[in-house]
Amino acid sequence: MPQPPAVQSPEWWRDRLYKQLCERSKATEIFDQYYECEHRLPHLHEKAREPFRRLLRMSRANYCELVVDAFVGRLEVSGFQSDVEGDADEQAWALWQDNNLDGGSQLAFLEAAIRGNSYLMVSPVKGGGYRITPEHPTQVIIAYRPDAPGEAAAALKLWIDDWTGLLCCTLYLPDKIYKFQAPEPRSGESPRWTRREVAGEQWGGKNALGQIPFGEIANRPRMLKAGASELQSVIGIQDRINKTIADRMMTQEAAAFPGKWATGLEIPVDDNGQEIEPFNVAVNKILIAEDASAKFGQFAAADLTGYLKAKEADVHDIAAITSTPPHYLLGSMVNLSAEALKAAEAGLIHKIYQRRRFLDEGLERTMRLAGIASSQARIVWKSPEWRTEGELVDALVKMSTLGVPREVLWERWGATPQEIERWRQLGEDSLQRALSGDLAAEYGPKPPADAATAAVGA
Repeated sequence: MPQPPAVQSPEWWRDRLYKQLCERSKATEIFDQYYECEHRLPHLHEKAREPFRRLLRMSRANYCELVVDAFVGRLEVSGFQSDVEGDADEQAWALWQDNNLDGGSQLAFLEAAIRGNSYLMVSPVKGGGYRITPEHPTQVIIAYRPDAPGEAAAALKLWIDDWTGLLCCTLYLPDKIYKFQAPEPRSGESPRWTRREVAGEQWGGKNALGQIPFGEIANRPRMLKAGASELQSVIGIQDRINKTIADRMMTQEAAAFPGKWATGLEIPVDDNGQEIEPFNVAVNKILIAEDASAKFGQFAAADLTGYLKAKEADVHDIAAITSTPPHYLLGSMVNLSAEALKAAEAGLIHKIYQRRRFLDEGLERTMRLAGIASSQARIVWKSPEWRTEGELVDALVKMSTLGVPREVLWERWGATPQEIERWRQLGEDSLQRALSGDLAAEYGPKPPADAATAAVGA
């Protein structure tokens, strides 16, 4: 029997992180499925499952997607702000744009909201500079030192190479990088790892960054727990909603069309003595009987009000638990004032500000890995609050009367640091032109008032 690898050896870290990554990916897969509307079908009795399977597939109303998108849709990095002299903020924004992180950061925020964590990887580029890429939480995991929380000790990146069919992984330690590969294992089997040799690279080569090259984007982490999904408390309610919809649809199928009854009729029989149904009941049929004592009627149609109210109550539970504005989920906005809308969104806004504190940490670590000190380039977020231009302008005008600098007003307006710098430069240029015109008018040569004056002067 082979001996287990030595503690903290490359093979020990590889096996340990691979196991943890597989366990976490399996545990969070359900959140990804529910976001993609791949819900578990509501439970039914075995005899009823097959006839109603078509209805079960139609019973899934995906509120999980709305909960996540309402949150992630208001997470937007608008720039960087430097607290020291120099152009560090411009360098940080240039790096951000060069790596297409306007969209890349949104991908990272979305996966973190769904699965609890995502990552940004920083890779040095030959010739200078850095490449930053969003990484999926099923492909990357970081281990932190137990005696120094927040200090990364190792990281593993895992993927399947579609070109070769091999399972590949790269282990990152603060000083070294180790690469492995294995045939894709069957379910339940452990990979048979071997060294992955890359042309021009030494196996176990130097880590050029000298640090674990990942910034972790964690959604609502706790002191001894990693990030958590926004859907953790929603799945049970989503299942209730799907069950209510399925029951309503089955009721519609079986009892929404009122049942008919008739009395005083002679029921015909066939040659075998079996009774024959006297009428083919349908919405476009008329029932006629020659017997004077015949009477017709119908039963009351099934009342669906209870199902509709039950679903609405569950949707309100989702809104309360996730701080999602109810009108986002219910789709109803009837005579709502601006104050009412603002109050309805207050919980979502507070949640966004709270979550951003932890997202800041991962983004700032990423920028530090790329050579941008966090003290020189602070993350600037776009405001998550939605206000009309009239409300915003009115507030800014009132602030200006208190002596608030114009740059601060521009920032409150929602301008990015790059726009603020451009506006400041335009203002300085306009002032310079105005001053130049005034000085020329005051001290420059003056033309004669008319021809007579010019002649006298001659």
